[in-house]
Amino acid sequence: MDNNNSHKASLATMSLAALGVVFGDIGTSPLYTMKLVFTEGHHPLALNVANVYGILSLITWALILIVSIKYVMFIMRADNRGEGGIMALLALASRNQSGDKTKQRNIMLLGILGACMFYADGMITPAISVLSAVEGLEIAAPSLHKFIVPITLVVLFGLFWAQSKGTAVVGKFFGPVMLLWFGTLGILGAINISHDTTILNAMNPMYAYQFFATQPWIAFVALGAVVLAVTGAEALYADMGHFGRFPIRLAWFLFVLPALVLNYFAHCYCITRTQLKTRFICWHPNGRCFH
Repeated sequence: MDNNNSHKASLATMSLAALGVVFGDIGTSPLYTMKLVFTEGHHPLALNVANVYGILSLITWALILIVSIKYVMFIMRADNRGEGGIMALLALASRNQSGDKTKQRNIMLLGILGACMFYADGMITPAISVLSAVEGLEIAAPSLHKFIVPITLVVLFGLFWAQSKGTAVVGKFFGPVMLLWFGTLGILGAINISHDTTILNAMNPMYAYQFFATQPWIAFVALGAVVLAVTGAEALYADMGHFGRFPIRLAWFLFVLPALVLNYFAHCYCITRTQLKTRFICWHPNGRCFH
């Protein structure tokens, strides 16, 4: 009995640590994804019923197909003695083609390309995520605009300094922080969706199909912003060696995925329909609303 309780406690601890280390990137995607789709970029979408349902459907199924199925259920099975990441995948693929030098060379080139893309993402994403979060200060106090960049630099310095202390320290500190973050996303999302649950119909993949069928070019361009909803998914595989496969899967399916879906659907929910017009009210983590 004691061993069983100890195992449950260890699993809960590892899942909490994974929550703080693995899901920080994808957990901050709601800060900027919907904003970039509807208000910024070279081709911002008009905020209407068809576009909102189409984008929400795309985001939902991107989270299911790319993160849940591709990474969590499939790729995480390809571990190299418990380790994950592009180098582990490269080692497994090279070992499988040990008798063919040409294929080994091609695999090596693909591995180097994948590592380059991973490092590029590691340099760009923290800056985007932290800057988007700090920009929320402007909503409460516009006079703080000139301090946004300095505050972002200080936060980034602190994050990288803490990271140098090791994964265990980062997980112990950021685990409760991310638990609070995802809990906030989920609770506020559920509160907003409760005003009109019809927005949940956007889970139907037919809305994504109709979005592409009616305006294919605009939908294709919008994918450039939709893909931001799954940024950081590679961390699930890369950090598998630190926490193990099961704690990461447990944290994703039981906590992170539901919180993200609730949050994205709460960004835009229909609350009134009068005279064939629809009004949308959107909650955004940094305080921005689209009307």
